[in-house]
Amino acid sequence: MKVKANQVTFPATLVLAMTVILFIIVSVNTNLSYAAPASKKASAMVRKTAVEYTESQIKQLESALKFTDSQKVLWNDVTRVMRENAKETDARHEARAKARAERVEKNMHRSAVERIKVHTENTEAYLAQMKKLLPPFEALYNSMSDQQKTITDLLFETGKYGKHGRHGRYGKR
Repeated sequence: MKVKANQVTFPATLVLAMTVILFIIVSVNTNLSYAAPASKKASAMVRKTAVEYTESQIKQLESALKFTDSQKVLWNDVTRVMRENAKETDARHEARAKARAERVEKNMHRSAVERIKVHTENTEAYLAQMKKLLPPFEALYNSMSDQQKTITDLLFETGKYGKHGRHGRYGKR
């Protein structure tokens, strides 16, 4: 009985290919933590609360702007609103986390409509906070020197993502 060359090479090629694939799977990432449920991943991450973030922003602005005594009264109004907003934000986050834990416990999921409603509520709450912050901030801004205004404008322009924002100077278009 004659054995053709391609009958021997096909199984050898298949065995070699399977060995390479298994080697790649094993050697690429032996830590499968990326496949862990979200609740386990979230507990490992350390997140700043809105209050902590706000306090760091207040310190940054105070050190950069060096307010005069007359401006400190206006600045105190701004920081009071910022802190109130941060506490409200943390309360909303805690309520959402509690509701999420209850859903997970009951193995329930939000529908697309429920997700849009929650997003709308969060957006409206954020808008209300910005509307509450605007009058005291505007009063403070109007009392600033030109140099302070330039620094403030630069701080608000650069923000979290650097000079050109997250998607460039004018955003992603």
